Amino acid sequence: MINRSRLLSIVIAVVLVGALLAAAWALLRPAGPPLVTAAVADPALSPNGDGADDLTHLTYTLRRPATLSIYFEDAAGQRFYFRQDKTRAAGDYNLEFGGVVDAFQLPSDEFGAEFTGQVLRRVLPNGDYTWFVSATDAAGGSNTLSGPLTITGADAALPLVVNFGVSPVLFSPNQDGIDDRAAITLALTKDIPAAGLRVYLIAPDGTQLPIQEQPGNRQPGQAGLHTFEYDAGIDQGLTPPTDGAYTVVAETEDQLGQRVRVQTELAIAHGGLPRAEIVLGEVRFSASSIVVGDVLSFTLVVENYGTAPLRTTGPEPGYIYESMGANANALGAYEQAGAWRIGIMCQTCKSDYPWRWALGTADTLTLIPDSNGRPQYYLMPGQTAVVTGGVALDDVVPSLNPQYFWAGLIHENVAVVNNRIGQELVTILAP
Repeated sequence: MINRSRLLSIVIAVVLVGALLAAAWALLRPAGPPLVTAAVADPALSPNGDGADDLTHLTYTLRRPATLSIYFEDAAGQRFYFRQDKTRAAGDYNLEFGGVVDAFQLPSDEFGAEFTGQVLRRVLPNGDYTWFVSATDAAGGSNTLSGPLTITGADAALPLVVNFGVSPVLFSPNQDGIDDRAAITLALTKDIPAAGLRVYLIAPDGTQLPIQEQPGNRQPGQAGLHTFEYDAGIDQGLTPPTDGAYTVVAETEDQLGQRVRVQTELAIAHGGLPRAEIVLGEVRFSASSIVVGDVLSFTLVVENYGTAPLRTTGPEPGYIYESMGANANALGAYEQAGAWRIGIMCQTCKSDYPWRWALGTADTLTLIPDSNGRPQYYLMPGQTAVVTGGVALDDVVPSLNPQYFWAGLIHENVAVVNNRIGQELVTILAP
């Protein structure tokens, strides 16, 4: 049985603990509504970027953590949010306000068919408003404070992006000379800061990839036509993004903070770094001496060890050039930017690698039509091709007899990837 003195001690302890808890609660959650004060320093705004009355300060104090909204209502009762349902800790707050609020629509809005985007932030139209700061705490207690605000001389012109387009919409960054770059064009309807225009790609995983503006007549941010180009980094030797569906975004922000966004779609297919070589640098020529008029033939193997398909064009392996004066162009197999071919060169050749061959036949290559439906043939990643051919040696230059012949792997209009491979000294003999 508990004696009376011990019972008294317990009662006193309980009372003290209760008092301490009550004091702590009072300290942590002081009495009164969550919003203590709210004020706008200068209720007359002229947001137009001229440096006079462009900004005011909105201050408020919270007794305890609360969900906060700041909004404005015009004479017709239309509401415009500056902050909506934001969680804030207890304390003092001081915000700059330049008249720009969350996006809204006006009956007079007519942006035209050229604008297909979304307005994110815009300035309040000229007029008289009531500002409201409203707070609600965790227990459901709430209160709202308000006051007047007048907007005059507002620069309400939005930084619209019109005629936004991407071409081609199916983009293949692999240096094959077909759809290797995506051109992005847009027009700005007003001048904005140079940093106020951003164009970027959004990958399927959400990663943003910036796209650089091309030099032009317009300065960055100036109203008018602007052009961007995206090569996926392939020209710098970077691995392009993986194949898939991407979103191209253009965002603008003017000096007031009005913001606009437009977007369109872009697909990447058959992208990758083109990499190939003549396997082991081995070229087998048929002889080191040839009777004039006879054919010097060769055999070699090409491997695509990169991540991109390699476009190639004829003539097919096995073709024989009937004269040293013949060349691929004379056959109609003109040099094509981005195409890969094997070439044979000699000391007396009058042009670089005049005799050229495709990296396979139509049966061994992969058919991938281009964006216009024209057939294009590719040596795919991991694939090898045996390339053969020959040239009839019908022209003797005594001062260069014997002369050297060699092979090259050519990425046309890009580089001779393997140059002067398998050099062979060949004598052209009299009949």
